[in-house]
Amino acid sequence: MLLNPSRLVLARRRRGLTQTRLAEAAGVSVRSVKAYEAGTKAPTKAITVKLAAALGFPVGFLVADEPLELLDLDAVSFRSLKSLTANSRDAGLAAAALAVRLNDWVQQQFELPAVDVPDDLSGVDPETAADALRRYWGVGEAPIANMVHLLESKGVRVFSLAEDCWALDAFSTWRDGVPFVFLNTVKTGAKGRMDAAHELGHIILHREVRPNGRGAEDQATRFGAAFLMPRASLLAARLPTASLPHLMRVKADWGVALSAVVVRLHRLGRLTDWQYRALFVELSKKGYRTAEPDDVPRETSAVLQQMFTMLRGEGKSLAALAAELDLFPDELARMVFGLCVVGLDGDGSAKGPNPTTLRLVAGGRPPR
Repeated sequence: MLLNPSRLVLARRRRGLTQTRLAEAAGVSVRSVKAYEAGTKAPTKAITVKLAAALGFPVGFLVADEPLELLDLDAVSFRSLKSLTANSRDAGLAAAALAVRLNDWVQQQFELPAVDVPDDLSGVDPETAADALRRYWGVGEAPIANMVHLLESKGVRVFSLAEDCWALDAFSTWRDGVPFVFLNTVKTGAKGRMDAAHELGHIILHREVRPNGRGAEDQATRFGAAFLMPRASLLAARLPTASLPHLMRVKADWGVALSAVVVRLHRLGRLTDWQYRALFVELSKKGYRTAEPDDVPRETSAVLQQMFTMLRGEGKSLAALAAELDLFPDELARMVFGLCVVGLDGDGSAKGPNPTTLRLVAGGRPPR
């Protein structure tokens, strides 16, 4: 039973622990932990068990042969990188690496939608890129019914941020030619849709550049608003007055937050500076900046739901799948929390239309 150094590093960072804190929890010296992670010293079986217990990972995770590394920081879109602690950032990167590992397993068992994301819009003006992507995907000018389903149907892998990573808000990255989006699934439905569109902006606009910094964030925000509320359709919509009741109709039509409607209409010249400021004062007074009125339902994953439903039909439990990935069930559940029914017992039917139908890969039948 030989410890895998890369997995020890990832597990420690997933838990947000320093080498010193891990050493204290496992009852070993800091020098030993550093040596274990560097691969210059191998722990005994008893110490490996202690390390696993301190980290809350199965022993099998730490001794598996396959190396696991954090995602490349330069390729990840963190919204407030400067305000994040190193531990919070690394915990999110480690959680994402585990989700990528789950995706690798899923791809071996199921035929997932192929990646259909244009690669010629990087660096393009966000408004132009949003319009071009709508045309490329053939979604016209109508409201997007379900952002998560749309992303999944185009090969974007969508996972949930674990609850201990919510400080990251949402982020995205490319990995081996596959785009990934990680969403905070406890936000309101409208804000969740905007998060998905925002991260789509990073995927489209910043594939070839580091997707961080105020400029990149502003571009992704503008892309997200333009993608969810296309200029031509929004300008054509009848807006008798710039009052909250009328803006609520716009919100309902496009499935976005009131604040997003106000910002978008102001950017398009439909609201004056005075109207813009007055509306935000009114939103704040009514508490609508934090508690969205008449919110849209939180979007869920069709792909993940179908996968778990098919596995349940095969008689495979959540615990069995987690064990196959050398994880505990609660770690696996965090990756899909809020996106699908994680229990493999009872009704796990998906909510809403599915953008695709999964098929088992030949020879990849999930083991019982």
